[in-house]
Amino acid sequence: MLLIKIHKARVVVSMATILFCILLFVTQADAKETIKLGFIGPLSGANALQGEGAKNAFLLAIQQANDNDYPYEIVPMALDDESKPSVGAAAALKIVNDNQAVAAIGHWNSPVALATIPIFARNNMPFIIWGAISPKITEQNYPVVTRVTPTLAQENDPLAKWLVEDLGYTRIAVLTTTDDYGQTNLQAFKQYADKYGAEIVGTASLPPDTTNYKPALEKLNRNSPDVINFGGVIGPAGLARSQMTSMGMDIPIAGISGIFDKKLIEIAGAEAAEGTLVAVPVVLDNPRLEAMYDAYDEADFNYPPGPYAKYAYDATNILLQAIKEHGVDDLQKLARAVRDISYEGVLGVTTFDDNGQTQVEIKAEHYVVQNGEWVLYKESHYANTTDDK
Repeated sequence: MLLIKIHKARVVVSMATILFCILLFVTQADAKETIKLGFIGPLSGANALQGEGAKNAFLLAIQQANDNDYPYEIVPMALDDESKPSVGAAAALKIVNDNQAVAAIGHWNSPVALATIPIFARNNMPFIIWGAISPKITEQNYPVVTRVTPTLAQENDPLAKWLVEDLGYTRIAVLTTTDDYGQTNLQAFKQYADKYGAEIVGTASLPPDTTNYKPALEKLNRNSPDVINFGGVIGPAGLARSQMTSMGMDIPIAGISGIFDKKLIEIAGAEAAEGTLVAVPVVLDNPRLEAMYDAYDEADFNYPPGPYAKYAYDATNILLQAIKEHGVDDLQKLARAVRDISYEGVLGVTTFDDNGQTQVEIKAEHYVVQNGEWVLYKESHYANTTDDK
């Protein structure tokens, strides 16, 4: 009797072990591999609004993938670059040194991107630029680097065309920063101004941390320009505009997307910022774009999407599609898949040229500061009078 009981007990233990093993196998089979995607951008300082909107779009794309039976469990790594190359480089190193990280998107500031792309290249990690627009970023043709935004050179074409052909400004002075962004902007704007028949009546370049623009502005003003093209970003542009007003320079300041931010109005002051002009790349309304904005609103983020959310959203989804189709075992193969992709998203159909630069057709909209707000130029009172030119 004792032997029978022992035998039965062994059978029970054996069956329990088998059931446990089956359950463990099924659980392991259903478990998804966890991977990480990185985001780097300005999440503090004067450019934080640009970075926060892009970061939230990155998080939204990942959340949507995780909620829709994506083959991997995606964990986001969102890091602040403070618009500083050294901080951006430290963030890039943190991502590439994380064993679970497989790809990343990054940067609004071109000098920061130029500091980090060699890091991603050395580690064969796919990296998509969502905001930085210096042509040098893709001209170097790192195989792992692509960009979904147009370059600043491309942005200057519709700006120059608008200023010259539509607004009639034929005498233009150019004030830029001395960094790569400013100097590339200077060369590109001069090229397109000449293309449309304008005369560059003076140029000046100052360090990005300049606080006193008055001597340079006085020099430029002696040549009686119709408008000043500013080749820099939000903070410097706001200071320059404020000082132009205090000097009685009753002409507009104009720029590309790098100055298109409410922070410029805050820095310059609403009265001084009045009449500031920008030409910014736009994406035509489409169902995918509308769905992204609806989902963004439903997520109730603390920051508005801003102009770069759509670029970060597509950049993230391009990575997600490439990962889904090609896996993560070979990052060089994954980078090639990104470079070769044809992705239909909120920006339209994104493909990349041989240098990794987007080939999406560029269209521009024009804005002006009116009563302390950016408004579409065609809907402003400036569009209906020649007195405000």
